[in-house]
Amino acid sequence: MNILIVEDEKALLSSMTDYLTGTGMHCDTAETLEAALLQISNNDYDCILLDIGLPDGNGFKVIEAMQEKDHATGILIISARNSLDDRLTGLNIGADDYITKPFHMPELIARIKSVARRRSSTERKALIFHEIKLIPDEMVMYIGEKMLSLTKKEHELMVYLINNPNRVLTKEAIAEHLWGDHADIADSFDFIYSHIKNLRKKIIDCGGKDYIKSVYGVGYKFTAE
Repeated sequence: MNILIVEDEKALLSSMTDYLTGTGMHCDTAETLEAALLQISNNDYDCILLDIGLPDGNGFKVIEAMQEKDHATGILIISARNSLDDRLTGLNIGADDYITKPFHMPELIARIKSVARRRSSTERKALIFHEIKLIPDEMVMYIGEKMLSLTKKEHELMVYLINNPNRVLTKEAIAEHLWGDHADIADSFDFIYSHIKNLRKKIIDCGGKDYIKSVYGVGYKFTAE
């Protein structure tokens, strides 16, 4: 597994590099935002371990840069920050998981493997539902012949919906699928509504039918009924 570690604490960077290398992973490192952006522009990674607070900028910019590449890289945020806003921001803009310092190295390995499993589960052939064609490993969707670009969360949501047609999916189940262990970090599910609304609008604006039906008080159903 090819890993990029973005961390400005030299001792922690060294510890992570040594530990992960000892498990057979290949590790590149970056101690600044500039160095991290250079690494991702020149290399492909299976997973990025990303510190948020870098000396020359916010680590979220790495996630934003990766989103522009339509990447298939897992992103695990590693930060001393433990606020709800930081966690929600990181997960909503494209991170796969979030772990706070201090942490034990075996837990880090477990999180990396979990992200890798989650990523590999979506790398399948095209999924088709009436006029919708979803290509998971490219993070694109077609409505008829028109290509529709999706954000990472919209893509993951669409994969979940199209794989569960005619089933009522609770908001809790959707949150668990999109945010994993962090599904309980918000007191409400407004963020799910926002993603559903944006995804529905993109499909309709591109000429597709509205297959996402609200089930009052429960969640949503993806159906042609």
